[in-house]
Amino acid sequence: MIGRGSELRRLTQLAKSREPAVALIAGEPGIGKTRLVQELLDVVAAGTTVLVGHAEPGSLARPYEVLLDAIDGRPEVDKRQLAALSDAERSPVERLHTGLAILSALIGGSPAVIVFEDLHWADSESAALFERIADQPGPRLLIGTYRPDEVTRRQPVAGLLAQLERRHAVTHVRLDRLSPAQTAALLAAASGSPAPVRAAAALHQRTGGNPFFLEELLRAMPGYDLEALVDQPLPWSLADVLRRQVDDLDPVSHRIVEAATVLGHRILFDLLADVTGTGEDELIAVLRDLVTRGVLVESGEDEFAFRHALVREAIAGQMLGRQRRRLHEAALDVLLRGGGSDPAMVAHHARGAGRYEDMIAAARHGAALYLSIGSAYQALQLAEMGLDEVPEDSELLGAAARAAWLAGLLDDAWRHGRRWREHAHDPSDQAEALYLLVRLAWESREAAEVRALTADIENLIAQLPPGAGQARAMTAIAQSAYLYDETETALLWADRALALADEFDLPSVRLTALLEKGSAMSDWPQTAADGSKILSALVHEAEQAGEWVIAARALNVLVQGEPPTSSTEHAEILERMRVNAERAGFESLSVAAYFQGRARLALRAGDLGAAIAALQEGRAQDRSLRRRGRWADFHGVFLAGLSLEAGDLDEVEELIADLAELPNNPPTVIPGLTFHLACRRHDRPRAEAALAELVTALEEQVWRSGEQAHDLISAALELGLPADDLDRMAAILLDSEVWDAHRMLVEAQVTEAHGLHAQALAGYLSITEANWLAPAVRGTVRVSAARCLLAADRRAEAQEQIEAAGPLLAGWRGWRVEQFDRVRAQLGMAPAGAPTAVTGPAALTPREREVAVLISDGLTNTELAQRLYISPKTAAVHVSNILRKLGVSSRGEVGDLVGRR
Repeated sequence: MIGRGSELRRLTQLAKSREPAVALIAGEPGIGKTRLVQELLDVVAAGTTVLVGHAEPGSLARPYEVLLDAIDGRPEVDKRQLAALSDAERSPVERLHTGLAILSALIGGSPAVIVFEDLHWADSESAALFERIADQPGPRLLIGTYRPDEVTRRQPVAGLLAQLERRHAVTHVRLDRLSPAQTAALLAAASGSPAPVRAAAALHQRTGGNPFFLEELLRAMPGYDLEALVDQPLPWSLADVLRRQVDDLDPVSHRIVEAATVLGHRILFDLLADVTGTGEDELIAVLRDLVTRGVLVESGEDEFAFRHALVREAIAGQMLGRQRRRLHEAALDVLLRGGGSDPAMVAHHARGAGRYEDMIAAARHGAALYLSIGSAYQALQLAEMGLDEVPEDSELLGAAARAAWLAGLLDDAWRHGRRWREHAHDPSDQAEALYLLVRLAWESREAAEVRALTADIENLIAQLPPGAGQARAMTAIAQSAYLYDETETALLWADRALALADEFDLPSVRLTALLEKGSAMSDWPQTAADGSKILSALVHEAEQAGEWVIAARALNVLVQGEPPTSSTEHAEILERMRVNAERAGFESLSVAAYFQGRARLALRAGDLGAAIAALQEGRAQDRSLRRRGRWADFHGVFLAGLSLEAGDLDEVEELIADLAELPNNPPTVIPGLTFHLACRRHDRPRAEAALAELVTALEEQVWRSGEQAHDLISAALELGLPADDLDRMAAILLDSEVWDAHRMLVEAQVTEAHGLHAQALAGYLSITEANWLAPAVRGTVRVSAARCLLAADRRAEAQEQIEAAGPLLAGWRGWRVEQFDRVRAQLGMAPAGAPTAVTGPAALTPREREVAVLISDGLTNTELAQRLYISPKTAAVHVSNILRKLGVSSRGEVGDLVGRR
């Protein structure tokens, strides 16, 4: 049920409500209406009567066709009533009451789900019966499915829909086509591995996100080689279904629709008229008919498109090759005569016509144009079209490499970037290629490759005379040093590049050098303010020059650095980053970094729920999650940290299981999360094992994080680790580059653990107003200060700290609030409202309830994983959590509890 989870939940709730309800499911053919109904019927409670009837095309002359189909083969139906229902001598009212009586006898007082499929084809008697069933009392859910595009005023269903709206509270479920992300998820579920992004995008474009079309293509391709499937011809059965839409067209309309298939995804009215030689009035009439039939849609002013790209493929597949070439050549001549045409259209028709010089010229021009307007994926497609003919063209290789990187396709960027460097003869071009390759190596976590490329750049600098090439190469070394936290080296090379940029008037190099310098300075507490000033000034200059990538990267550093005094200013910087990233087509910043920025913004506002929601939305939209060979799921790492804050420990266990399946996790991620989780669950053996692994992993991590140190020390305090162990942890987790506020906080926590309350209090009080710390952390600082004041019996001062902590923790939950409430209780203050613990079936999350139902159906972990599109390890985590929460030891007992409930 990819992309249909919310719809299924709505219908399931209606079926469980034990009240009469009506639901109408609308959508185009193949969109999944019948599949959704079947999934609902699979989970309705035992003892529910299920009746499903289908209307058929041309059934208007067969009264009560849908009811007759639903009761066909049921021996309990009274034969006399069945005869009366079909007796044409009886009045319409008598027959309608007979139909209701048949249903009443079948259902009785038990819960029921009654489904009328394809109401757009239903006869008038079936439509009237559907309306009267909706009036009946009792625990029944009445469902109708229909295709909106096939409803006309002359059909009975039109009156039925209007009557239902006036007389009943109808639940409308509109099924839309799958989004690109949902298409990728469906393909991954079918193939058993993440779908390559480019294959997923191409298949989404081919099918329009129609699930039936996707499944038909997959069924025709054993082994699910998705990349090979992109170019496979349509299976005969699907092509035949699609071609039926135009089989009865007259010759003129058929000629026009064939020309439209050749013109591409965007069919311009004037171009179609010129290519076919058709007059305006005649063409309008033909296009109106094709839109009415659902073959075409009006996609813009004087612009049309096929409703499904596969319809276009099916029609084109029957045309002769010479016929297609002549149409391409006619379209190309029209476009070239007009001038100013979309280069992608020119390249498309030039290739179709076999005019490759025109195609290569259009590819070069178009790739540069699309990169300039942020259409990275389109730029990549066009550049690769040109490279098919001139594979060593440096200009096209550079465009392809940049476009693939911006679109997040690292494998393709690597491939094109290496060949760009190999075929780049100009020194500046070589330096540009090396700059990008360093970035790609870092994003691919190839440390050795970064070092090797950096050495190559140093050699190149020694060979080049002072000028643009040498200056660009210097920015590449500055970038390499910054990415690996070699701040002094980064500043040295950035300043050298700036000097050359000023000497030779190189504005683009100057902006890049300032970006690397400002970013490097922002990483150092001592120079962070100066670095932010450089980046803030740089952003406006980069925007004025149209250097959107530089502007977006600078804003991203500002978003992640020391927060502005105003949350409004912080939000404006984040939105500005997203706008610039979208202008550049820079997916990783416009989606992943943007939603993580929104989460951080919520944290700055002290709103834990909003931060978690932002990350969940980011995970849903970020296509990099479905990319093979990607980095770790940083949304998941961030979300696991917030779930630990919230006390959603089962969610953390599931996230750890998912992360463990991925390559390229930073070495401290899994052991750090596992240690924190084990501490919160007071599982000392697991915590000690994870801590030993974490200490080893930290030796590989060249940087230190004050947030990480605070989180881990706080978890260790919860477990009750000895103070000496805390000293050792702090020594490993902190270094001189950790920000002062976090270092002071961690040192105060360890000092308090040693029982030195006065000394710890001084540390806490020194950072109560440290705005670098998030509000919830400052709340914890004040709670800790109150604890130390209580140890000195300074109750009035402790109460002041607790009162100050209240607003800081108002939007929080989890262990920080629990500590807050404990100190309040010590002071004799009423608890702030910690939630009452919930156990038994009520403690299950919605996902766990879903899994529990499937367990009761006897599904194994492997079957659970396949059904829910999760890994077997994640399924096992769910099962373990369910058993623990329900207090049972076997899967059979889960079924008993779920059934009783």
